[in-house]
Amino acid sequence: MKKNTRIARILTAILALSLIAAACGGSDDTAELEIGSASTETTTANTDEPTAAPVQVSADEPDAPVIGFADEGCPTLTLATYDSFVVSEGLFKIFTDDTCIEVEQVAAGDAGQLVSSSILTKDNPTADVMFGIDNTFLQRGLDADLFLPYESALLASVDSVLQLDPEFRVTPMDYSDVCVNYWIDALPGAVPTTLDDLVDPVNEGQFVTENPETSSPGFAFLLATIAAYGEDGWEDYWRALVDNGLAVTPGWSEAYYGEFIAGGGDRSIVTSYASSPPAEVIFADPPVDSAPSGVLFDSCFRQVEFAGILAGTEFPSSSQQLIDFMLSAEFQEDIPLNMFVYPANGNAELPPEFVEYGVLADNPATLEPSEIEANRQDWIERWTEIVLG
Repeated sequence: MKKNTRIARILTAILALSLIAAACGGSDDTAELEIGSASTETTTANTDEPTAAPVQVSADEPDAPVIGFADEGCPTLTLATYDSFVVSEGLFKIFTDDTCIEVEQVAAGDAGQLVSSSILTKDNPTADVMFGIDNTFLQRGLDADLFLPYESALLASVDSVLQLDPEFRVTPMDYSDVCVNYWIDALPGAVPTTLDDLVDPVNEGQFVTENPETSSPGFAFLLATIAAYGEDGWEDYWRALVDNGLAVTPGWSEAYYGEFIAGGGDRSIVTSYASSPPAEVIFADPPVDSAPSGVLFDSCFRQVEFAGILAGTEFPSSSQQLIDFMLSAEFQEDIPLNMFVYPANGNAELPPEFVEYGVLADNPATLEPSEIEANRQDWIERWTEIVLG
């Protein structure tokens, strides 16, 4: 959360480049990028003085800031996040100045650990709000009744495609596409345009991906292949990848900055994010005019990250205000260059680098959260048998 150290965090993180890091599926780097360890913003709160009820955002002004005081006094809310969550220094102070509500951000590992720990402490929650559950873990959180319903007026500015829970137990915060990337000047043949190109002999020994049991982007790529080839075909596809010299790493950083060209490796194709090329431009030293890497859009899987009010919080009204603030344009516009994911609020202005170099997939792969949760363990076990033997 310190703007002066943001570049250092992201350079470590770009060790998604997860909004997109959320990521997530038992991962080391959630839906977004690995940005580094999170920090805490908190000051002493006075909870002894009752105050006026909160001022709600009008549907006619969906991006207006939430200003007012909660009827719960001036509490300190605990915001549980994954480790790579980071925002600019002072961002939560804006919320505190407007509401008198303090925010203490506490990291709980990767996104999978975040959800698991929240389920284990459900009857005695250690946080009020969670930021970071994504669509690959969403059903697990909903089935455990982790969240209180809350329909923010700001959802009027969020694409309905991102609103995966009709009961509004979670609120979309950001999204990203996990996609295969390639280093343009290192490809042994033509630019890959389909998943089938990864098993072409011309690309033998060129592709590295992450273990879906330990990595969010690795799991997302597995889901992309299941969506593309179905139950009758995805296993044969992975056998073909193995036969074509596939490499597997535990996490994103080992793949991108180990095996992949970007980190000095000798492989020209890697599972990463659609936001990786703009990051390569933004942090290039010396500067470059165009991205050295490209995206295989046929391989993309859409990850959506959510925030939710944890059932059992003592401060539901204050927590609603925090959800509204995190969905406001002010907060949402801080997300892209800190976590390299896209804001869920459609009225949030994107940084120029995302506009010029960032491209999302037109038709990313998706699977229903309920289908993912029902089959996760079976899919991973079958993948492990095929790939790791």
